[in-house]
Amino acid sequence: MPNRRSLLAGLAATAALSASQASLARRLPPSLAVTSKPSRLHSGDTLGLVAPAGFVADRFGVDAIEDTVRAMGLVPKLAPHLTAREGYLAGDDRTRAADFQAMFADEDVAAVMSVRGGWGCARILPYLDFAALTRSPKLFIGFSDNTALHMAIAARCGFPTIHGSNASTSWRQSSWDAFHALAFEGATPTIATPSSPAALLTSGASRVRTFHSGKARGRLLGGNLSVLSALVGTPFLPDFTGAILFLEDVNESEYRIDRMLTQLALSGILARVAGIVFGQCTNCAEQAAGYGNFTIYEVLDRAFASLGVPAFQGAPFGHISGQVSIPEGVMAEIDADAGTIRVLEPAVA
Repeated sequence: MPNRRSLLAGLAATAALSASQASLARRLPPSLAVTSKPSRLHSGDTLGLVAPAGFVADRFGVDAIEDTVRAMGLVPKLAPHLTAREGYLAGDDRTRAADFQAMFADEDVAAVMSVRGGWGCARILPYLDFAALTRSPKLFIGFSDNTALHMAIAARCGFPTIHGSNASTSWRQSSWDAFHALAFEGATPTIATPSSPAALLTSGASRVRTFHSGKARGRLLGGNLSVLSALVGTPFLPDFTGAILFLEDVNESEYRIDRMLTQLALSGILARVAGIVFGQCTNCAEQAAGYGNFTIYEVLDRAFASLGVPAFQGAPFGHISGQVSIPEGVMAEIDADAGTIRVLEPAVA
């Protein structure tokens, strides 16, 4: 039988280990915390429609959005102030925040989808009750400016969301199939960069561009580069340690993409990720006559190649027709040489 001194030493060691584990748990990045998942969608469910950024032009636009939702087999429910307008925003900040909050509190609403992007999502973040959102996790779907909401939910709530087409987007079959697989089926698909013999004969956008070879695993976090980089230094950006960072953008000159990636580098984000996927950068070319600069691919290559983590460009998401949905906050594996994103866990329960 061990003597008293040995027993006390053993208890002290156990206590120290428990304290160390507890300390480690407290230090875990929010993006890596285990949280509940939203429920999957079923035909006949109610989809809440919100406008947290730009306004809907007129009632005919709303009619078209409702028809799109019904074609999904879902029942549309409009936020109370969906058609409000204040300048380029869909109502004032508190009103848009209240509409967003109300859809998560509504027990009849199974998931929430943004009708469009534009600008304004970041403006409502200070008015959201993230504790209440966490108590009622629901799928949130949207892209572009809605990146601000995805990032804030990842940072403050932790449940998965879906970076995918907005309700007013022209939904091609490929977009619908990708969304249905994630949201309705709870699937774990492999998202591949499209390729074909014809594509290999051109410099088309579907070509895989590998900046650094290899495979990496981590939680998928990201969205629109402009929106994400503007959140640096705020409490609404998750910890990207060990994450797979995915990015896209539209209508930005090469030097602006360079500037935003430099912001992510200087803030330490790029140094912490396990891998990077840049989807599509639509119309990302300086239009000024006689403007000498890097190509967009040179900008990405210079930003990513030296990081030493797998990184590639060309995945089919962003401001493009037929974009696929990307689950936010779930584990995935990327292959930078093959240009694939393999989802490793469902985004829904």
